[in-house]
Amino acid sequence: MQVWVGLGNPGPQYALHRHNVGFMALDTIADMHCFGPVQKKFQGWVQEGRLGTEKIILLKPATFMNESGRAVGEALRFYKLGTDALTVFHDELDIAPFKVKVKQGGGHAGHNGLRSIDQHCGPDFRRIRLGIGHPGHKDRVTGYVLAPFAKAEQDDLITMLGAVGAEAERLARHEDTRFMNDVALRQQD
Repeated sequence: MQVWVGLGNPGPQYALHRHNVGFMALDTIADMHCFGPVQKKFQGWVQEGRLGTEKIILLKPATFMNESGRAVGEALRFYKLGTDALTVFHDELDIAPFKVKVKQGGGHAGHNGLRSIDQHCGPDFRRIRLGIGHPGHKDRVTGYVLAPFAKAEQDDLITMLGAVGAEAERLARHEDTRFMNDVALRQQD
C-alpha cells in the first residue's frame, strides 16, 4: 500500500492556483484510473484505488498548505506505514513550467507544505516536483504561487496533468526514471 499526497489549499478560491497543482495531479489520477468516491478522513479528502497491483490511497489535506504534515502523519500512522510508502505531489518553483521531476528525500527549499511534512514525518519521502517556474524575484513568490495559471498556460497544464495521470502506474511500481521519461515524451506529442 502507498499513500500519495497532493499539496494545495482547500476551497474553491484556490482551486486553479499554481500552489494547488498537487491537488490537480491527484484529481487527474483519480479520474483517469477510476478511484473510489471521496471520503473525509485524516483531516483531508481520501480516495482509494489501484494502479496495477498496488493499492494507492490518494490524500488531499484540508489543513491548508502550512499544516499538511498533520494530515499526512495521521494517515501514515493509521496504515502503519513509513515514509518509504509516501509520495508527495507539489508545485516546484525551481523547475521550468510544466516539467516533471522525481526526487527521493531532500530539503524543503522554503516550501511550507514540504516543511510541515518534514516536521511531522521526516524528510525521506518521494517527491513529484511539478514545475511552475519562478517569477524572477523572491519578493514576488507568494503572489505568484497564490495566483491562477494564466490562460496561455492552460493547454500546457492540461497536457502535463494528463501525462502524469497516464504514467501513474510507473510511479506505483517505483519506475521513477521511466515515469519522468514517458511523461516528457507525452508532453512532446
